[in-house]
Amino acid sequence: MDIDLIFSLVILILSVVAHEVAHGFAALKMGDKTAYYAGRLSLNPVRHLDWFGSVIVPLLLALSPAGFILGWAKPVPINPYNFRHRRLGEIFVSAAGPATNILLAVVFGLLLRFFVVGGAASAALVGIGSTIVVINIVLAVFNLIPVPPLDGSKIVFATLPERFSPWFEFGERYGLIMVFVFAIVLWRLVFPVIPFLFETLTGFPLALR
Repeated sequence: MDIDLIFSLVILILSVVAHEVAHGFAALKMGDKTAYYAGRLSLNPVRHLDWFGSVIVPLLLALSPAGFILGWAKPVPINPYNFRHRRLGEIFVSAAGPATNILLAVVFGLLLRFFVVGGAASAALVGIGSTIVVINIVLAVFNLIPVPPLDGSKIVFATLPERFSPWFEFGERYGLIMVFVFAIVLWRLVFPVIPFLFETLTGFPLALR
């Protein structure tokens, strides 16, 4: 197996784990201890891996001509009825995952811009740093799309009146189908923002295969 593919899969797994742990810690801050009691406030990947979403799907995408790699971990269990403020809690907890990926992309992007690329660092470090940045940008952008059950839909519906709840429940029921349709059919319309954000952070263009 290609060493770059292995590194990409490892970085993806660690990034989605950070995403899910962020949801759990945000829920804890809002008064819900469900993730804590389930032992999911851990950075140990084994506690979070979904073999289909964390390994099989990313591997198939990496080996396909899709041009991107994407995956997910097991969702952290959350009970919004435990939040001190229900709607604010749902927004805060839903945003915590993508915000963590944005933070990782910003930190490593700025490291590449000001320390790695400008110095005598090896091409291998630049490659690993670039992979961390692009994967976390993709995870953040993808999860902020308002398609159930992605985080963006939870943020949007938390701001809407209660009468829209049936629409959200319908979307949650068929969410996986909707996400796959979006990823296959419409992702190409969103994808151009990825190279733009990458170059904005790192100062150099994203090398697309």
